[in-house]
Amino acid sequence: MAWNSLHSGKRYAPLWGGLEELRSAWRRAGWRPLLGLAAAVLTGCQGMAMYSSLDSAQLRVIDASPDAGIIDSYGNDEALAYNLSFGTMTSYIALTPGDYQLTAARAGTHQTLTVGSESLAAGKQYTEIIGAGLADMRQAVFVDRSKPAPEGEIAVRVINATTRLGALSVSMAPMASADSRAMSSSSLATHLGPGVSSGYVILPMGTYAIDVASADTSLSSSTAKLLSGVQIPYPSGAVRTVVLIDQPSAGDQPSSSQPRVQAIVADDADAP
Repeated sequence: MAWNSLHSGKRYAPLWGGLEELRSAWRRAGWRPLLGLAAAVLTGCQGMAMYSSLDSAQLRVIDASPDAGIIDSYGNDEALAYNLSFGTMTSYIALTPGDYQLTAARAGTHQTLTVGSESLAAGKQYTEIIGAGLADMRQAVFVDRSKPAPEGEIAVRVINATTRLGALSVSMAPMASADSRAMSSSSLATHLGPGVSSGYVILPMGTYAIDVASADTSLSSSTAKLLSGVQIPYPSGAVRTVVLIDQPSAGDQPSSSQPRVQAIVADDADAP
């Protein structure tokens, strides 16, 4: 599959170079971190006004590359965002529908790190993820989902945007005791490779935590988990996307108790 190609509706579609449904409304302008994700705020400055319109295409940008440093984002040489750091994203930016050359550059320069061409349609919302290592940076653009889940249910999807951990297994654990957490958890994805996105999984509404482990280990073992997230409520109709990214090490080697994955839970849609 060619890098930066647009497609939709594919379950387990490759992230880097593919387009699979995504709508993450970032709490209509933000995102919610889980345990193991350092508290962060949007440090980038947007170059275009944000508004909602059926006549425009809406695009937001996520910096998921741990090695790129601070970056600027451009669409057809127009600035979309300045000074994005690892793990941050913009809110939606209204664009005129049409064909775009999307570029990521080192902040304050026009030194291109990655570039790709995409066609953005009126009335659609998109998410651009800039990721992978500095030597092989890539980007993908996703069509976002805006339809709420059925009444009494939620829809959750996970994207593996990590660069160092290989394939992952991800589950949603409902509010429960520590002993019953693994037994009652619902799988979101197994053997989810780097740069791969799962489809949406329908679950009952409730309070859940995200658990992540290497694909070759068991999620039932607390010592094997790369992330054991905090519990977050998911109301009826909620649609969410979980983006997994690397956890920067505090030193040369992370401690055994330090989560090795960060998870961003982004709001795709909610019931009216």
